Amino acid sequence: MNNSSLFAADRATHLKIVIVSLMCAMLVTGIGLAARVGDDSSAASGRLETTVIKPGKPLTASAAANHAIR
Repeated sequence: MNNSSLFAADRATHLKIVIVSLMCAMLVTGIGLAARVGDDSSAASGRLETTVIKPGKPLTASAAANHAIR
């Protein structure tokens, strides 16, 4: 029984590799789903507070006042 190479490994070794891979994938997925960070107090009320910034009047900036733009 030569299980040192993936090509020469027998059926049981391939099955073990597939099972361990699926278990690791499920573990990573479970940790990712459980690791949600957030404050549910604002989401529960359905209202989100934001700051509204309104733009002012447009300004023209130049180094000298005697330049005319045509």
